[in-house]
Amino acid sequence: MPPDIQRDNHMDVELIAITPEAENVIEAAGRTAYQSLDKRTDQPVVEAERGKEIRIFAAETVPEIRDVRPGQSFSLLGETWRARRVWKNSAEKFVRMLIQNGHFSVLEHASATFRIYGISRAFTHQIVRHRMASFTQQSQRYVNEETFRFIEPPSIQANPEGHEMYVDFMERARDVYYRLQESGIRKEDARFVLPNGVESEIVITANLREWRHIIEVRGEAKAQWEIRRATGMILALLKTAVPAVFFDLEWNEQKESLIRKQSESKNMET
Repeated sequence: MPPDIQRDNHMDVELIAITPEAENVIEAAGRTAYQSLDKRTDQPVVEAERGKEIRIFAAETVPEIRDVRPGQSFSLLGETWRARRVWKNSAEKFVRMLIQNGHFSVLEHASATFRIYGISRAFTHQIVRHRMASFTQQSQRYVNEETFRFIEPPSIQANPEGHEMYVDFMERARDVYYRLQESGIRKEDARFVLPNGVESEIVITANLREWRHIIEVRGEAKAQWEIRRATGMILALLKTAVPAVFFDLEWNEQKESLIRKQSESKNMET
């Protein structure tokens, strides 16, 4: 008899790699189009107002504003200004401007790679449909699945009758898979009896424009629960790694779905 199989609904996402200094790479590419490379700075940039006048100041040339926060007032040459918005550097400001104005192609110069595990084959069948990405998945041809774990949808797990039928089916599928191999059938053919609920893992690489697209499509409330949940985890990691690229996308933890922040006014100043 084959070993017992196990249920597992523990999904996790790991950020394996991301383009070093991704926001700076995007800024350099974008400023090449705008011919504004001379405006790059690693120091804070402040949008300030004085009456009806609005100006952009860089701490690199105006050191007095280095520690200014939004809403604070500061004096320059005897004039009082109030900070409206503050960016940590020119890259943050520039990338946010690109996104506000729909200039997404520049995001393709940076990419991120994730390992996603504790997910079902049903999940992976959906995610690989995103053609502007690269995928490497756990192989059922070479990996022996005699002790496979499986993912149980919450709706089935919460239904006593449904739960019993589901677990029974998984056990029977496992048993047939085992007996096929015992009779001399290779793993690559025995796997034909394995269900979509079998646990898998996958590595995905995509540029940041494609990750925005994946998150927007798979994060919708109508998306399947499993891929939607993974999308939220991916977004959280990207917002930490490249916050300017995903500043306008937020996650509703209660509803496990994507929400958009209220847009800032468009600013074509580069």
